[in-house]
Amino acid sequence: MKKQILLLAALAAVSSGVTAQKKDFGYKFYGQVRTDLFYNSRSNSETVDGLFYMYPNDVAPDANGEDLNAKPDGNFYTLYTRLGLDVTGPMLGKAKTSAKVEVDFRGSGTTYSLFRIRHVYFNLDWGTSALLVGQTWHPLYGDVAPEILNLNMGAPYQPFSRAPQIRYRFTQKHWVLTAAAIWQSQYLSVGPSSNQTGNTSTQKHQQFIKNSCVPEFYVGADYKSQGLLVGAGVHVSSIAPRKQSEYNDAVYKVSERITGVSGEAHVKYTYNKLMVAAKTVLSSNLTQTSTIGGYGITSVDTRTGEQEYTPLRVSHTWLSVMYGKKWRGGIFAGYLKNLGAKDEVSGILGTGTKIDQLGTATAELTYNLPNWKFGAEYSWTGAAYGTNTAKGRVTDTHLVKNNRIVFTALFQF
Repeated sequence: MKKQILLLAALAAVSSGVTAQKKDFGYKFYGQVRTDLFYNSRSNSETVDGLFYMYPNDVAPDANGEDLNAKPDGNFYTLYTRLGLDVTGPMLGKAKTSAKVEVDFRGSGTTYSLFRIRHVYFNLDWGTSALLVGQTWHPLYGDVAPEILNLNMGAPYQPFSRAPQIRYRFTQKHWVLTAAAIWQSQYLSVGPSSNQTGNTSTQKHQQFIKNSCVPEFYVGADYKSQGLLVGAGVHVSSIAPRKQSEYNDAVYKVSERITGVSGEAHVKYTYNKLMVAAKTVLSSNLTQTSTIGGYGITSVDTRTGEQEYTPLRVSHTWLSVMYGKKWRGGIFAGYLKNLGAKDEVSGILGTGTKIDQLGTATAELTYNLPNWKFGAEYSWTGAAYGTNTAKGRVTDTHLVKNNRIVFTALFQF
């Protein structure tokens, strides 16, 4: 609590100019107070007790055949209240220097009163090129995201993650080229929860990227001109699921790795009050970006229990259309398809791996004033659950649906 009070005092001091006396430094203090009231018609896969919404849970019959997940829920939160600080600094050689620190109150688990780092980085800008070092949006989230009230910002159709990274950008006329090396912090890959061979129970843990000793890599290109942004990128991730195996009553050192290559394309067009944006992603084991996927076990060494893996492939596509200024309305549509693995698998690790298809349709209306936003949003989501085939695809499906309503009030300063 003392640390939080000190941080608040420091930010307040900066905003009032008390600490803004250093030569060649500039400070801009900003933030928001946000409240969210939501209702769901059934139980869902989610984080932050429902604020970060993903998709409806599958049917779970009790002893009488009643669905345990067929129950509504709802809550009211102020957890996405936010504080931030933009800093401009003195020249470093020929580079303009800047930095950002931004936090919110989401905390972790059920401890919501703690500060959580959103963005923290410094940037060196030479005009046509720039180097960013620190934590910010994952490059797969990028500059094209849907405009919706739900705090998942389109996940699991839109990759969602903020991650530590070293990012280089080169700008020439209408073109922007991006290359980044990315690590994991708050948004983590899924992997095995124990060393037992064939155990397909999973957990999210930083050790999978840490043990890999290899960051994620992204390269992409964007073209920008008169309200139009078009681009594409390629992402590679390589994690180490296990360093040791308990097999045949013995422990063995193993060297395991699962590598996935993903691609994405995006477009955004703005003209006066109109905004149209879309993105499509073909992912391979992108569970660290708040989406569905994972990988399967293709073989097991009969002496040591060392396993080989292949990624599950998932297709994600979304479209967002918004129109208006003071009164602003719009729609969002998302579709996801599990394409399975290229080889047969004996076990699957991941999230949402029993979903064949997932679809969402959303409509919203907001009332916007200087520094204020009030909005309501309705979304329908349907998930087709079934059983996995030998290659990780899903068959014999049944549809599970959820209706979600969100009311939001936002004061920005």
